[in-house]
Amino acid sequence: MGVQRTIGRIGAIAAAIAIGAGVLVAGSPAASAAAASCSTGKYQKQVEGYLKKLGYKGISVDGRQSKSDCAAIKKFQGRYGIRPASGLAGPTTNAVAKRITGTRVSSCKASRSKTTVCVDLTHQTIFVMKGGKVIYGPTVTRTGMKGHRTPTGTYKIGQRATREYSEKYKVWMPYWQRFNGGIGLHQTTTYLHDTWRGSHGCVNLLPSDAKWMWSHVKKGNTVKVYGRRPGT
Repeated sequence: MGVQRTIGRIGAIAAAIAIGAGVLVAGSPAASAAAASCSTGKYQKQVEGYLKKLGYKGISVDGRQSKSDCAAIKKFQGRYGIRPASGLAGPTTNAVAKRITGTRVSSCKASRSKTTVCVDLTHQTIFVMKGGKVIYGPTVTRTGMKGHRTPTGTYKIGQRATREYSEKYKVWMPYWQRFNGGIGLHQTTTYLHDTWRGSHGCVNLLPSDAKWMWSHVKKGNTVKVYGRRPGT
C-alpha cells in the first residue's frame, strides 16, 4: 500500500510539472478542457438538442462542451454562414438551429408532381420538394423587412440571370430567379444573420444555397410563400 501511495504521489507531481511546463496530461482537468477546443456557450444544451435532431454525429445533450460537440457546432455554423464558426453556442447559432428544426415541411402543401420551392416566412427558412419529398434544405433565408413584406402566394420562376442589377436599389443580385414582379430568389450581398436587416421583398440566400438553387430550380418551377416574418 505504501508503494502504491508513493507511486500515486510521484504521478501527481509529474502531472503537475508537465502541466506547468505546458504539456497536457491525458485525464487531467487541463487536458479535458483542451479536448473541447472551444468555449461553452450560453445556449450549449439547447444547440446540442437541435443538432441531435438534425442528425449531427457525436453530440451529447448534456450542456457540456466536448471535442465532438465543438466539431459538430463548427460544422453547423460553417454550413449556415454563421460567423465566427468557432464552435461557441451563442444566440445566433441557437436561433438558426431552432428555426431549422421548427420548420414543418408539410406546411408548404407542395404538389407531388412538381418541383416546388417552399419559403417559410415564419421561420425564415427555405427548402425544395419534389415527388412529395424534400430534396434540399431546410436552410436559412432572409425575406422582406417591415414595409416591404414578401407577399405570400403561389408563383412560378420566370426570368433568370447569373447576375442581375437592381436599378432601384443600386445593388447586384447574383443567381437571380424572379418569381413575382420585381421579387426573386438571389444570393445575399450582406451578412444574412443581421436580424435587423431585411430585403425589399426578395428571398435572400447564402452563396452555397443560391448556387444550388440556380443549378436545380428551373424556369416554370413553382414557388410557394407562406407564413409571416416576425416583426413585419
